[in-house]
Formats: sequence, C-alpha cells, structure tokens
Amino acid sequence: MSDSRPTALVTGANRGIGLALCRRLAERGRNIVAVCRQPSQALESLGARIESGVELRSDRSVALLAQRLVGLRIDELVCNAGILREDGLADVVFEDVRAQLEVNALAPLRTVRALSDNLGRGSKVALITSRMGSIGDNGSGGYYGYRMSKAALNAAGMSLARDLAPAGVAVAILHPGYVRTEMTDYQGNVDADEAARMLIARIEALTIETTGTFWHANGQVLPW
Repeated sequence: MSDSRPTALVTGANRGIGLALCRRLAERGRNIVAVCRQPSQALESLGARIESGVELRSDRSVALLAQRLVGLRIDELVCNAGILREDGLADVVFEDVRAQLEVNALAPLRTVRALSDNLGRGSKVALITSRMGSIGDNGSGGYYGYRMSKAALNAAGMSLARDLAPAGVAVAILHPGYVRTEMTDYQGNVDADEAARMLIARIEALTIETTGTFWHANGQVLPW
C-alpha cells in the first residue's frame, strides 16, 4: 500500500530552524525529505529521508536532487537554508555579499525551479526570509549582504507567487523571528522549535488567495 501522507521537503535541514521544522512536520504526519550538505546526528535520529551532499549553489547538484525525486509529489517545499555575515559600510566584504546573494536568494529560486514538476495543485512553497530584507522596516542600516540577499529573495517570492498561482501552488514569504541558532550565535528571543511551530501555522493557513504575502511567523504582515 502506498503512503498517503503529505510530503514536506526542507532545505538546510541538519540544524537550527530546518531541523526543528523537520521534527515538527514529522510530528504533524508529513513524510520528510531533509536536504542538506552534511547530515547531523539529530537529523539522522528523526528517521526522515535524508538527501545529503546537496550544494544548493550548484545547478548540477540541485538538478541531481531533482532526478532522485522524479515522480514524488511535494506538498510543502520549504526553502530554509541560509547564511549570515555581519558587516557595515566600513568593513563590508564583497565576496561575503556575493555568497549571501547566492545562498539566500539564488539557491531558493534554483530549488523551486528544479522541483517545480514535483509541485501540484494544492502544494505550497515557503521561503524562509528575514524582516531584515524589508526596505521599509530598515531603521538601523548595516548588514549589507544579508539585507540585500533577503530583499532579493522577497522579490523572487512575489514573482513565484504570481507564476505558480495558475497551477494552484501558493507561496509564503516568512520571517521566523530573531531565533536562537548557531547562525545567530544563539542570541535571539525565540527558540528554533517555537519558531518552527509558528512557521508551520503560517504554512498551513496559506491559501492561493493569500499567496505572495510577507509574514512574520507570528502572523503579522510585514512591510516590503
């Protein structure tokens, strides 16, 4: 008998928010496809299908992932992988800016395009972005690479929402909050598990009528 449970694919699944999303989604009855470069012990303990060795910056690597997933319907595609490099005007390193644009903006677009045949009517795409990608909400400056990359991701998310809507696929653009993870040096005001819970609530509430909305995980609509 085939497994009728919905399938969720999560990138950056080996730690932090991605790991918490895998755990929470599994608890809610999803089959999990956990995509990462290197699996962690914590991820392996979940019993999920792990697709490791995937370099999201590589067209070839993502294309090979898509080949391994041919015929698998993905009900929830969560593009979570990201990097953060702190900088200011005086010390911005342009290679770091390029790296953040590649991982935070181009990689999600590459992933969604490569896996678009796995999406069907009723599928959902969730882009884990940041409030720091909001131009209207920037009151402190700095973080050039991170802000630019997340603003670019937000723009891509809106285009994806428009382009996927005729196929019945909805897109959420989601800020998880200031989450205590390795990426933030474990600073922040929310744990990864709680952030994952709120993000999943937003994904589950997403409809084709609300596609393309930029939300805080707590449900607040954020300015562009």
